[in-house]
Amino acid sequence: MIKSYVFPGDIDEQIASIGAKPFIYMRTDEFSGINLESERMLLELIHCSAGRTIIYTGSGTGAMSAVVENYVSTRSKAFVVDGGSFGHRWYDLCLYYGLPAVDYKVEFGKDLDYDALESALAGSGADTLLVQHHETSSGVLFDIRRIGEICRRLGVSLVVDVISSFLAEDFSMDEVGADICITSTQKGLNIPPGLSVIFLSSRLEGYTFAHRGYYWDFEDNLKNLRRGQTPFSPATTIFLQLHARLLQLKAEGGESANIERVHHRAEVFRTECRKYGWEMPAERPSAAITAILTRDTAQRRIFKGLIDKYETYIMPGSIPGHYRISHMGLQSDADLVRLAARIHEFEV
Repeated sequence: MIKSYVFPGDIDEQIASIGAKPFIYMRTDEFSGINLESERMLLELIHCSAGRTIIYTGSGTGAMSAVVENYVSTRSKAFVVDGGSFGHRWYDLCLYYGLPAVDYKVEFGKDLDYDALESALAGSGADTLLVQHHETSSGVLFDIRRIGEICRRLGVSLVVDVISSFLAEDFSMDEVGADICITSTQKGLNIPPGLSVIFLSSRLEGYTFAHRGYYWDFEDNLKNLRRGQTPFSPATTIFLQLHARLLQLKAEGGESANIERVHHRAEVFRTECRKYGWEMPAERPSAAITAILTRDTAQRRIFKGLIDKYETYIMPGSIPGHYRISHMGLQSDADLVRLAARIHEFEV
């Protein structure tokens, strides 16, 4: 039986089974009602009062591209917090669209020096800051409240990728002061990949967005979503799974209960990591994943051994011996203790 510690993790059977059932036609009042209710629940979970969502059929990178096309392209300059491969993706997107951007490098696995960040941002001439709340490649959780305070002081618009921190860490879009946030379905929402969500603050109501991408166009998508529809054919089944999962989250105690579960799992697994002497290099770790440095080599004996012997998946990192274990999905304490022992089994 497959056991997954990669995103989205093991999925609840009732949610997964929706993918095998006949589904309703997308251009109906029933489907519209489902989408409008999903939007309301999503906005409540991220604490974005009077905001809007755009739900795309597409990955998180598609949502990042949409933000750059529609919003960043209307600004004077972007300032990118580049703490790993996902932070660097913001910078790559700006370069792709020929937009001026500052690539502010942060050492892999390290937290920000927030005073240095403020000084660099103040002197950059940038009016938009692009940042990951949790840099998934390293496991580092940035202090998004401090970043929000810096942006308010400097009058800089804040855009936050919460793809891997949503429903794993406390986050309020209203409190942080973010203008735009993005997430996707295969992380904290714990359903199959295929949808991404853009959250737009009420401060952007009436904003004149650019029209640089046909599929991702904000104005066209917002117009359609006012009636619960999408301009193009959606991944209908995943929209239905999203709605069912949001209702399930509510029944299970909502955002805070889910965050508590994720944090508990992280601590259980990290206790085992300390037992086996694995370094956890993230200076300020998120509970969404545990990043470890094992004694494995570039041959990735751990990664391959877990698959071949136990049908178990973990996420390899960018350097030998570096692995990331997700704490999303269905995991018991016993599962996590067993996983640590099996990782140790394949160490060189």
